[in-house]
Amino acid sequence: MLRTKFEALAPSMSEVGQRLWAAVEARALGRGGVAVVARATGLRRARIVAGVRDLDDPTHATLRASGRVRRPGAGRPSATAFQPGLLAALDRLVEPTTRGDPMSALRWTSKSKTKLATELTAQGFLVSPNTVGALLHQQRYSLQAPRKLLEGGDHPDRDAQFRHLQARVAALQAAGQPVVSVDCKKKELVGTFQTGGQEWQPQGQPVPVNVYDFVSDAVCKVSPYGVYDVTRNEGWVSVGTDHDTARFAVNSIREWWRRMGRQRYAAATEILITADGGGSNSSRGRLWKLELQRFADRTGLTVHVCHLPPGTSKWNKIEHRLFSQITLNWRGRPLETLEIVVQLIAHTRTDTGLRVRAAADEKPYPTKVKVSDQTMRELRLVRDDFHGNWNYSLLPRRDIDAK
Repeated sequence: MLRTKFEALAPSMSEVGQRLWAAVEARALGRGGVAVVARATGLRRARIVAGVRDLDDPTHATLRASGRVRRPGAGRPSATAFQPGLLAALDRLVEPTTRGDPMSALRWTSKSKTKLATELTAQGFLVSPNTVGALLHQQRYSLQAPRKLLEGGDHPDRDAQFRHLQARVAALQAAGQPVVSVDCKKKELVGTFQTGGQEWQPQGQPVPVNVYDFVSDAVCKVSPYGVYDVTRNEGWVSVGTDHDTARFAVNSIREWWRRMGRQRYAAATEILITADGGGSNSSRGRLWKLELQRFADRTGLTVHVCHLPPGTSKWNKIEHRLFSQITLNWRGRPLETLEIVVQLIAHTRTDTGLRVRAAADEKPYPTKVKVSDQTMRELRLVRDDFHGNWNYSLLPRRDIDAK
């Protein structure tokens, strides 16, 4: 009976409430009551005896009326109360270079609670890892991973380039011409490899994946190159199985135009492509410009290109409008086959209306393709007055066979 009563009341009672309840029950049982209550509740006998004393202590009655759990000054003193220099010593260990101690023992090692406690003990302090954790929280420290915020040196014309790019986008959209953002997503291993994130599964039945991500165990490695229609909030992704080259990049744009863009912009005479300044769509890439020229020749479109300034690739619209949603859609699922990759990309949807189509591109794309100076001179490449290395157009050559 006592055990049942205690289990029912204990969750709603404070520490002192449990002690006093046990004392009342022990007193009601008379001689041997303390032992009986201790066996039934699991409370220590010393705690119950202390409760019996509290029942007869007028000071404790006043304490209970005030709502306090302990008498003023009761309880174990804090570690800093009898070790005045503890906080300062801990602060120097956590941030040695900014606290005037660049030669700290923990300057070049990880600063776990255990290592901090060990170092503080070596300095003569009495402290445990748990106490170190409590003191760190008290000093407003928390566990944090490095955050990607440093984009490298700012180009002096960075803001001006963004204004120029935005003006070009607005002008082409107002004229009903297509505007696309392009880039290649991170390469992925196809096979039973772990992907980031979690997915609902029956409890205790996670999807088994490889312990190690050996490339030799992969079915293949894919390079998803995306074309995001900024105006219509639609995306196309070519899932390449060979190298991410400029020819592959432009072929992805060509596939978007053939399968989606041509129907949506039947009257188009121009297209604006916004892209990063590096990778397969590099602003300095000769093959990139040559393939865009061939695209212009075949479609009859004037191809305008605006590259994002250096160090701002994460500002490319395709990154947060398309690629981030694809990553969310396949979170926690191993990309076991090429078909699964394509289907997961193609079924990416958002409440804001994003729709995506995708297809595998298994054609070979060799690297180290050279483009001669003579070939470059034959391009109808027109550079803008403002940063012609970032902003340029490729006009269709009417005398070139589109085939």
